[in-house]
Amino acid sequence: MIWSFNNAKVSPSLMSTPAFSEIERAFARLSTEAQLSLLERLVHRARVAVSGCQDTWEADIAAMAADPEIQQELSRIKAEFGATEADGLERQ
Repeated sequence: MIWSFNNAKVSPSLMSTPAFSEIERAFARLSTEAQLSLLERLVHRARVAVSGCQDTWEADIAAMAADPEIQQELSRIKAEFGATEADGLERQ
């Protein structure tokens, strides 16, 4: 079987190179949280490479984060619920 990724062919023999084995060993040494984070980053990178552009969802989120009205609303929400931070519950 030959995998195709972004018009590049990857043969099974390439998948078993010493470099891949070293990557797998290094990956196994990571915490589960770090493994999941790395996988998410790699999947995102692959999706961008395949589609040729960022997801519109991410662009929309970035635009919202930069919107002054959204920032003002978040500040109001933070001020309104700021007192609850002193309720004795710790963040996790």
